[in-house]
Order: sequence, then structure tokens, then C-alpha cells
Amino acid sequence: MLPLIRLPIGWTVVLDSAVWAVIQPLIGFLCTQLPPSAFDAGHWLFRTRRWEQGGAIYERLFRVRRWKGWLPSGGTVFRGGFSMRRVMSSRREYLERYLQETCRAELTHWLALGASVFFFLWNPPWLGLYMVLYAVVVNAPCIVVQRANRPHILRIMARSGRVRGDEKPAAA
Repeated sequence: MLPLIRLPIGWTVVLDSAVWAVIQPLIGFLCTQLPPSAFDAGHWLFRTRRWEQGGAIYERLFRVRRWKGWLPSGGTVFRGGFSMRRVMSSRREYLERYLQETCRAELTHWLALGASVFFFLWNPPWLGLYMVLYAVVVNAPCIVVQRANRPHILRIMARSGRVRGDEKPAAA
């Protein structure tokens, strides 16, 4: 398969770098424009699968807690953003927002990873494969962290038993 657009390799690398510099933030911005209802943790894309063992599989296989703090956080790049560096509250509204933001972040990284196939339009096949590999290396760790965090947040919500804000449910 030959690229549709042929450029000297130097210009191809420059174009690749420029496109990645635009694609990642653009997809992030577009995902911030989606309504919160688009980020339901029960949606087929976001729901925890049995094989994920409540997120424990990611800790066991990848030791996520050891390195997740090193990942850059794009959550506060855009106005109205949300920091997911650490859970800052046990208030139900906060935890629900945190849960939505894990879904938003995961979708953002899946879309960026998927965009890598467009690089075959102007890259020779071998370099197109490197672009896919780059997308996997940059986005897969972020997806793994969101998939590990979401069940954790759901457990906090289940344990807290909080109905609204810092109210405690009525005694039975």
C-alpha cells in the first residue's frame, strides 16, 4: 500500500510531528464539548469487564499505582477542566464528576489512538506503523489508568453511602 501523498522523508516526519501536535489537543478539546450524559460509566465502552477484576488486573500486570503519577494530566488544560491527580472529596457530586471524567479521558485517548490510521495517507507503510506504535505508547497507558481508576471510584461511591453532598443517609 502506497501513501496517497508522497513527501520526502524529512518533510513527512515534520508533518507527522505537526499533525500529532494538533490532533491530541484537538480531540481533547472536542471531548470537553460533549455533554456529561455522553460519559456514562455503564456504557459498553466504559463499563468494567469481568476479566478486569474490578481494576485489579491493571495493578497486577502493569503496577499502575507506581507510575500513573508520572503521566501528564490534560484534565485542566481547557476551561472547566477537572483534575484527576487524586480523589479530593467523598461528596457524591464530586465522585460522579470524577467518574464522568475518567470516561471522557478514556474516550479522548481511544480517539487519538484511532486517529493514527490516518497517518498511512502520507507515510510509507513502515513509518505509518511507527505512528500507530507511537499512538499506542502515548495513549494506552492513559487508557489503562482510567480503566483502573473507574472501578476504584465506584467502590468509593458504594462504600460512602452518601446521598447528596456530605449528608449521611437516614438511619434505618
